[in-house]
Amino acid sequence: MAGAIASRMSFSSLKRKQPKTFTVRIVTMDAEMEFNCEVLDHDVSKEEPVTFHFLAKFYPENAEEELVQEITQHLFFLQVKKQILDEKIYCPPEASVLLASYAVQAKYGDYDPSVHKRGFLAQEELLPKRVINLYQMTPEMWEERITAWYAEHRGRARDEAEMEYLKIAQDLEMYGVNYFAIRNKKGTELLLGVDALGLHIYDPENRLTPKISFPWNEIRNISYSDKEFTIKPLDKKIDVFKFNSSKLRVNKLILQLCIGNHDLFMRRRKADSLEVQQMKAQAREEKARKQMERQRLAREKQMREEAERTRDELERRLLQMKEEATMANEALMRSEETADLLAEKAQITEEEAKLLAQKAAEAEQEMQRIKATAIRTEEEKRVMEQKVLEAEVLALKMAEESERRAKEADQLKQDLQEAREAERRAKQKLQEITKPTYPPINPLPAPLPPDMSSFSLIGDSLSFDFKDTDMKRLSMEIEKEKVEYMEKSKHLQEQLNELKTEIEALKLKERETALDILHNENADRGGTSSKHNTIKKPQAQGRRPICI
Repeated sequence: MAGAIASRMSFSSLKRKQPKTFTVRIVTMDAEMEFNCEVLDHDVSKEEPVTFHFLAKFYPENAEEELVQEITQHLFFLQVKKQILDEKIYCPPEASVLLASYAVQAKYGDYDPSVHKRGFLAQEELLPKRVINLYQMTPEMWEERITAWYAEHRGRARDEAEMEYLKIAQDLEMYGVNYFAIRNKKGTELLLGVDALGLHIYDPENRLTPKISFPWNEIRNISYSDKEFTIKPLDKKIDVFKFNSSKLRVNKLILQLCIGNHDLFMRRRKADSLEVQQMKAQAREEKARKQMERQRLAREKQMREEAERTRDELERRLLQMKEEATMANEALMRSEETADLLAEKAQITEEEAKLLAQKAAEAEQEMQRIKATAIRTEEEKRVMEQKVLEAEVLALKMAEESERRAKEADQLKQDLQEAREAERRAKQKLQEITKPTYPPINPLPAPLPPDMSSFSLIGDSLSFDFKDTDMKRLSMEIEKEKVEYMEKSKHLQEQLNELKTEIEALKLKERETALDILHNENADRGGTSSKHNTIKKPQAQGRRPICI
């Protein structure tokens, strides 16, 4: 484990095996191991099972560079997350929402609206209680804001989301600081903070901004006698700082932390040892392998999504064609019914025309018969002439009616012909619709990215060939990543400011804690007095070894 960085491990299922000896089973998400621990003169609870929590004693300056193994990164992420939720590390409200979104990404993967429905975070502990009580916001409102940022993290793997979480958390003022109650020579109560960058002196009411800081490279000597501690700066013009602690055991713990943090501080500023270089090389190979695997999975996922979209499109077109075929069948049935009705009506009209023609012929015959009959008397003759006239008028009317009926029969025949033509066209359209047409699908695999040509696969292993050109290209890539990181940091800060402005109207001023007020004052001053600005100033040219 690089830089002697320990990890948070939850120990459970503790069973007493022999007197003063315990069997401990370590259970994590990625590993499970068992070993025996001898417990001597420790104040251990007699109730079983007993739970131990092993935490990181020394924090990394840069988690991305120092946490080489993925399991170490995961366990350290769990520890920092727990400390933020327990308010052992102060975190502003807007940063808490962003960190919660990365924690959700690490646990649930990419956001899917069909799976991650409203209320899926109801049972999750994602925000410190101080932040929840500070605003008049319901759990649904907090979930909505966390989900909005969670959706933007799409494509990040678990280890990447956890690393983004740690990169934000390591910039918090109380990250990695161990606080101890001390008194100066005048008896004033103070707090001593020990972290990876140096020693810091705090006011007991203000754990965010140190009153004075001593970077490790500016400390010449640290010593203690009984309960008195002495810090001698490298610059002889600066007075020696002395303080007293409450217990001798606390002095030993402070000295251990100083020795360990100073050793790591100096190690980080030297070339990595061969063992660390090998670990980092293995980590790079593993990262490259996982990157290739993720790219392969991404390509397969894209091809699967394209195939599903094509399938959905074909199903939609098939459904549309079925609907069109149903409509065409209905139109065809209506056309057939209309044709049958017209044919029946034409037949009736034709029969009526024949009947009228027959009656007209009978009237003509009757008229001829009347003309042929001799009328002896003038009276009968006039009567007969009157009847003949009436018969002629009746015959003329019947002829006109017969002609009209004949024209109507011709019109009905024409309508029948048009109905049959419409029926023929409907059948032809139905045949055209039922012919299946499928577009060709030839998904081509996406080509490998050009930057992956620097290594080759042999069997199941990866081999690298680093040359001068590779080192130059690697340097250029590192510079490019730095520029991208600065741009992302700027965008992230804009997002944080936007969220802070949005929820500011819902803040309850009377619930603000002392740390909230101090944090806001530091933000208004631009953070000029934070421990990071104190430590990151230009270091002295001369560097002398520290005697501890």
